[in-house]
Amino acid sequence: MGDSMATSRLRIQGDDNLLSMQIGTVMRKVKSRTWKKQRLFKLQEDGLTIWYKSKKAGKPHATFSLRDVEMLREGHQSEVLLSVADEFPPERCFTLVFRGRRGNLDLAADSEEEAQCWIRGTRKLLENLENMGEREKLDQWICDWFKKADRNNDGRMNFKEVRDLLKMMNVDMNEHHALRLFTMADNSQSGTLEDDEFVLFYKMLTQREDVLQVFQSHSEDGQKLTLHNLAAFLRAEQLEEESVEENAAELIQRYEPSDTAKSLSAMTIDGFLMYLVSPQGSVFVPRGLAVYQDMTQPLAHYFICSSHNTYLLEDQLRGQSSVEGYIRALKRGCRCVEVDCWDGASGEPVVYHGHTLTSKILFKDVVMALAQYAFKVSEYPVIVSLENHCCVEQQKVMAQHLNLILGDKLLNTTLEGNVPMELPSPEELKGRILLKGKKIRGLEDKLNGGGGGGGGGRADDSLAADVSDEDEAADIDEENPKKNKKSKQSLSRELSDCVVYCQSVPFKGFKESCTRNRFYEISSLTESKARKHAKESGSEFVLHNARQLTRVYPGGRRTDSSNYNPTEMWNSGSQIVALNFQTAGEEMDLNDGLFAQNGRCGYVLKPEFMRRSESRFDPETPQNREDYRPLNLTIQVISGQQLPKVSIKEDSIVDPLVRVEIHGVPLDQHKQETRYIDNNGFNPVWEDTLRFTVHAPELALVRFVVEDHDKTSKNDFVGQYTLPFTCLQQGYRHVHLLSKDGTSIPPASLFVHVKITQKE
Repeated sequence: MGDSMATSRLRIQGDDNLLSMQIGTVMRKVKSRTWKKQRLFKLQEDGLTIWYKSKKAGKPHATFSLRDVEMLREGHQSEVLLSVADEFPPERCFTLVFRGRRGNLDLAADSEEEAQCWIRGTRKLLENLENMGEREKLDQWICDWFKKADRNNDGRMNFKEVRDLLKMMNVDMNEHHALRLFTMADNSQSGTLEDDEFVLFYKMLTQREDVLQVFQSHSEDGQKLTLHNLAAFLRAEQLEEESVEENAAELIQRYEPSDTAKSLSAMTIDGFLMYLVSPQGSVFVPRGLAVYQDMTQPLAHYFICSSHNTYLLEDQLRGQSSVEGYIRALKRGCRCVEVDCWDGASGEPVVYHGHTLTSKILFKDVVMALAQYAFKVSEYPVIVSLENHCCVEQQKVMAQHLNLILGDKLLNTTLEGNVPMELPSPEELKGRILLKGKKIRGLEDKLNGGGGGGGGGRADDSLAADVSDEDEAADIDEENPKKNKKSKQSLSRELSDCVVYCQSVPFKGFKESCTRNRFYEISSLTESKARKHAKESGSEFVLHNARQLTRVYPGGRRTDSSNYNPTEMWNSGSQIVALNFQTAGEEMDLNDGLFAQNGRCGYVLKPEFMRRSESRFDPETPQNREDYRPLNLTIQVISGQQLPKVSIKEDSIVDPLVRVEIHGVPLDQHKQETRYIDNNGFNPVWEDTLRFTVHAPELALVRFVVEDHDKTSKNDFVGQYTLPFTCLQQGYRHVHLLSKDGTSIPPASLFVHVKITQKE
């Protein structure tokens, strides 16, 4: 840890920007046109923590870690800073964007020089964090704990500070044992722990008996694994089959800290632990981190990561509409966003949740955000689902903005210029934005020169049509269709021409869709209608979705922006299963889990049995499938490491239990729990075995949930991790837990053993 502190000090001393940040700068924290307050910002000695405080005496200070910062945007790259552009020029402004759903921090410096100092310095620190190895991360973690515990800042810790630290770390250790560890680490016998002594104390505290047991059972001398031992472990326990010796040699080179062991092609317990906590030792298969699926199939053959009411940051009635909603969704790999358009003042269309008190943003600003952020995370196509309530004149303005701002990114004709037989593939549509909306006549009419003015050659070249295929405000009364008569509205030809492969049509049943056989037509269904079709006509729904796209969205009663269970919709092959990205919870965990694979590109290839034109798969009866092969899943939950505290009370320590959930077809929905461990969130040991039978593994998701057991009330959430069943790595693995917000909470993890076998 001494090295870690010294390294961060050296880094700061050698950089003028970081030195200035450490001295401190007064900047304005901007929240709106009327809220612009001065704060003193300082970089702490660790090179990771930013401290800030109001200039007024008596006001408390606050801090945040650069680990929580995802990126820095320079200039007026937020709605807040754009609103004060007349007061603060772009060269003095920047925005810190946090991970998860935490709001941005918008800052305006007093001079361009001061702003540049913070922009350059912060970017350098973020880059350092990005390039930090596992060993450095651990050192930094130890260093952070030392700083938290060293209450009087004298660079050493007495026994009382150590006891307080144990509570902070979620450890309920009896005083005698704690004193024994403290005395063993206090080599100088000074009654306090300094840098290296604290590292020794931490290592004794975090000694992994569970990992040591596995290590020694595969080691000949209990001290090291030879190359042969490690290869045997990879074969027997981790069930690796290809290039095992080469892989073992590579693991030694990458994770073994001892040069002596490396030169002997051997691995010590330290290297073994570093391997097990690395991406190679994760429960998630490393190949899933890159795009590995066939991306040349028709769009209808993929599940597509999709957002509902993307512009909202909060609830559906009074929440704030923001361009930031689009940026956040796209950064999470979302490939289908929703735009709810209404007539605005001065002829400029606006985006908001109609008939509610949600705030409004300009359609033009949404399109500009799409142009800038659509392909930062994934190069595969973005579908813009348009809910259009505008008059013809403002529709023309919308078409103008789409064409001018998006340029070649907007797809406004078929790829070949003729009528194709099926939807193009994500590969063919790379870098393109597709508009989903109403269209005057069909695709064939346009390409064959038909479909003139529509509606009998009207002078305004528009057509009376049911423009909004889903008036979601009206869906509150979806059980009472008589109340829901939607008025016809004219559609402008210019906007109609922007729609190519995603023509919105009302759903009139599977028989009619099959007869029409128009692959480019897409229907939007509320969750209740989609659920009804899945239950009553499962195989027909799957077949329909093998040919054309379906969008499912939350029912109108979900005014709190809650979500439905997306797995029900994926089970029937629905591709665009739109969720409220702004709302954390189990449903978004499942969405993040499904789309964590295939390089997080936002497209996941559906199982082969859901893509066939003669498919008869019914999610209600997976056992009737021709190639039905159920699997047994056995998960031994061995231990947990450094679970986060749930309560802010200092003496509160979690009583953790682990629940493993299978989400998929109805037959696979299943949950099992370990027992709970009293007062130990630091290194609880369960060694409990949970067993499942999975009937449709290709559609199953596995969710690990850690909760704080409570005898009198609902258990508190501690952390979770969700992944596709098909991405599970077998053997001894770590499950790296995520917060409720979906962000990582290192080094919190579970240590498990996974085994998958054919059901007899």
